[in-house]
Amino acid sequence: MSEPLTDRQQQVLDFINAHHRDHGVAPSLREIQAHFGLASPFGIKRHVDALTEKGALRRLDGKARGLLPASYPRRGSLIEIPLFGTIPAGLPIAAEQQEPDSYISVDTATLGIRPETKVFALRVRGDSMIDASILDGDTVFVTPREPRPLDIVAALIDGESTLKRFLVQRGRPFLRAENPRYPDLLPVQELIIQGVMIGLIRTQVN
Repeated sequence: MSEPLTDRQQQVLDFINAHHRDHGVAPSLREIQAHFGLASPFGIKRHVDALTEKGALRRLDGKARGLLPASYPRRGSLIEIPLFGTIPAGLPIAAEQQEPDSYISVDTATLGIRPETKVFALRVRGDSMIDASILDGDTVFVTPREPRPLDIVAALIDGESTLKRFLVQRGRPFLRAENPRYPDLLPVQELIIQGVMIGLIRTQVN
């Protein structure tokens, strides 16, 4: 690192590193802002820019949530990830697909995973996760594992698929959108977590 970090920059870096370790994906600026209780994301952006300039963070071009700690490897193994159609980032819809539409070649270092990790991909449809920087047309990468509270998950809720944030209140799990226009989703019969989001590719729209 070319310059020492300020106390606040170190705190921001520690939070980004912990988020990568716990969730497999970088936090959004809004999530960093909320963690530190700030009124605006602009101060956080200045800290992130300074961390990048000082070499503590690096950015993956064209990737939403594309911040990586400088210690992450720059190149890994290419793996073929199956793409299973779309998932609603809106109201859930009945959908279940057995065979992939296609495969996406991804460097494991981009996702911060080991080559043997099970991963699948889904195209996002809808705007219910926009405040988590997940937009209509993005491709999300998901790994099958038990979710932790605040993970973003691909889920079947009463047989209908959706992409939402996983929460638990009074021992009862439910799903929450990252858009205030959408209600919380509480299962009537069952909630099956198909996997936890670990990365995202932004689809450029002209």
